[in-house]
Amino acid sequence: MFYYLSHLKESLSVFNVFNYITFRCGAAVLTGLLISLLISPAVIRKLRSYKIGQVQRKDGPQSHLSKNGTPTMGGIIIIISLLSSVLLWARLDNRFVWLLLVVSVLLSFVGILDDYTKLVKKNPNGAPSWVKLVVQIITAVAVVGYLGAYPPNPLYPDVLTVPYFNGAFMLSLGGFYLVFAMLMIIGSSNATNLTDGLDGLAAGSVIFCACAYAVFAYLAGNIGFASYLKIIYVAGGGEIAVFLSALIGACMGFLWYNAYPAQVFMGDTSSLFLGGVIATAAICIKQELVLPIAGGIFVMETLSVIIQMGYFRLTGGKRFFKMAPLHHHFELKGVAEPKVIVRFWIVGIVLMLMALASLKIR
Repeated sequence: MFYYLSHLKESLSVFNVFNYITFRCGAAVLTGLLISLLISPAVIRKLRSYKIGQVQRKDGPQSHLSKNGTPTMGGIIIIISLLSSVLLWARLDNRFVWLLLVVSVLLSFVGILDDYTKLVKKNPNGAPSWVKLVVQIITAVAVVGYLGAYPPNPLYPDVLTVPYFNGAFMLSLGGFYLVFAMLMIIGSSNATNLTDGLDGLAAGSVIFCACAYAVFAYLAGNIGFASYLKIIYVAGGGEIAVFLSALIGACMGFLWYNAYPAQVFMGDTSSLFLGGVIATAAICIKQELVLPIAGGIFVMETLSVIIQMGYFRLTGGKRFFKMAPLHHHFELKGVAEPKVIVRFWIVGIVLMLMALASLKIR
């Protein structure tokens, strides 16, 4: 919305500042942060009044039993702050902004449905798994279908650029690219959901991953930088940086109340959409293979679950980890929850820097 004030620059030059993506990125971070901080206390009180509290697994870490009753569905804070900041600072005539907004709304809807069924309707299983999967598939099909018809860069509709290699080194997937992109969105959505098991772990990890992709989006949307760094140029891609900046701010504000010991949990309300929207951003700016690096925390958490399940079946009931996802394994080994969280954050920061290093190591 505020971008359109830049049209008044002929009358007053100060309005030209709204034309700069860097300015609007900074403003989007601050706006998302402030809105999140302002609405969090009221949302937490309302969730507590409705007795929408977390129910901890009795077979999980015993230290988590004290978290029973902590308000959840706090992801509402993130989605409200994100949407408000994006609508204020992004260009609303940009197709990528609307695509990311659609993904956010669809996946947060199924997350809210799952939390509502689990916590309000008192169904411990939440919404049926097939319902969540169907919505994720519909979302992925919508994204892939649109980007298949209107590619981010028509010269490279079905290729993957390989990080740390020269920009000329690309993999052409042909028709399989559509399947690959769908799996990215669905897999990333579920991976973030699995990571949301410790206070602030998912929110912090999302912030680091989104920071990396905000930089990539800004550079991919600038033809000069894209050419110099040998990455695929995506017209309008810079607005994705504004969207991700709003996401960073919203998550920062939420983390204020979600940090150990958490006053509120995000629940599936936002854990499902956060991964899906970052994967969509990665596809839009043609940096798909950077996601396993920048989002390495989510990859490790997902792999730990897959390994645990596979090993359990192959060995007739033995466990590879003490408990999956991976963060619970370290807890059961005696590492205090705050230490596990901070160490995962440190790994997340290192992975973010490794992802950004791919811009120059080519």
